[in-house]
Amino acid sequence: MWAQLIKARVKPGKEDALHHLEDEIQAVSQAGSGWVRSFLMHDQSDPSQRYTLVVFESEAKARAFEQNPAAAAVVSKLSDVFEGPPEFVDLEVSREMAG
Repeated sequence: MWAQLIKARVKPGKEDALHHLEDEIQAVSQAGSGWVRSFLMHDQSDPSQRYTLVVFESEAKARAFEQNPAAAAVVSKLSDVFEGPPEFVDLEVSREMAG
């Protein structure tokens, strides 16, 4: 598996727009896209600071998803809700554990 951690700050008053875009992204992630799951989180002491962890079957599937025109169209709208560009960290999943 492969994952990407995305860190971004939401512009004031854009929280609802962000939730709508997150729903749109999920809607375009069709079966076979390689998308395994995602976690949408915010900093407890600064709710405008958002973190998204997206897990894919592989980096190749993730990169293919990025090229999906529907997904790319939704992702391009994120610049309207974020203050500045998001930060990306690409991660290889070395082990998965569940409690």
